[in-house]
Amino acid sequence: METPVPSPQTSPPESRPGWGIFWMLLTGLCFVAVTATVKMVGDDVPAIQSGFLRYVLGLVFLIPMLPSVRRAPVDRGLAGILFARGAAHALAVSLWFFAMTRIPIADVTALNYLNPVYVILLAVLFLGERLGPNRIAAVAVAFIGTFVIIRPGFREIDLGHVTMLFTAIAMAGSYFLAKLASQRVSAEVVVFYLSLVVPALLAPAAWYVWVPVAWVDVGWLFLCAFFATMGHYMMTLAFRAAPLATTQPVTFLQLIWATALGVFVFGEPADIYVIAGGGMIIAAVSYITWREAVLARRRRRVATEAREAEAQAEGASPLSSRS
Repeated sequence: METPVPSPQTSPPESRPGWGIFWMLLTGLCFVAVTATVKMVGDDVPAIQSGFLRYVLGLVFLIPMLPSVRRAPVDRGLAGILFARGAAHALAVSLWFFAMTRIPIADVTALNYLNPVYVILLAVLFLGERLGPNRIAAVAVAFIGTFVIIRPGFREIDLGHVTMLFTAIAMAGSYFLAKLASQRVSAEVVVFYLSLVVPALLAPAAWYVWVPVAWVDVGWLFLCAFFATMGHYMMTLAFRAAPLATTQPVTFLQLIWATALGVFVFGEPADIYVIAGGGMIIAAVSYITWREAVLARRRRRVATEAREAEAQAEGASPLSSRS
């Protein structure tokens, strides 16, 4: 369900691209496993109830985070950001679980790549980031890829496709607010409060639509929580090992694996248009990631040269200049 969001990245002090690619490969496998477990539950359990149970069952994975959370200063402003993020994420989870019962895994995976594109647009609207020609072109390619996947006018558009478009918007809002919160507290704190707020918000609606849940479905949802947690952890390892410009293109394999899973496990037909459109979206996101990494390195180089020039100017004393 998750897609790495591009942002200006600095290369780690000891960049290890091989390990970064390896961890991102495992990340993709984990997130494909998440979609598979949700698909196994299907519509036996209402989408909101499934999302609620996924987060409740995942609370056990929060125990190691407790020491960091206890030390974190959370004021009223930060609490508001964390709550708003939880609300956006709760909406996205409910919509995503619903979409999984309606359309093939490959379609869900491909449309999920729109998340980073929406994050960029939110940054332009609310953070004043500039939307230059290169960004505009990349965003345009991403949306063209979306039309290639959905193909309005050439096939019947399922409600699941429309739902995924709104899912991407809600998830982008969640990512955007997480970016704001992560500037003040650690990632562990952000994840911890997300995992508490989402089930709390989903609880009333889940209670309203509650149906008896078979133990086998509980098992699938627990596996969903496990693979989602492992996926986030391995994605963090990938980001630490190598910059996003290296790891982002690897996410394309997630679409290939999702397509293969749909064909061989769930009997879903392979759709070349979904792969092509998803490839366009991933190419656009990868280009944005690469370009922003290049610009970040250029800014660091200019800043370093400016500091060196300033240090040289301060080191030149009046006596040395007269001599």
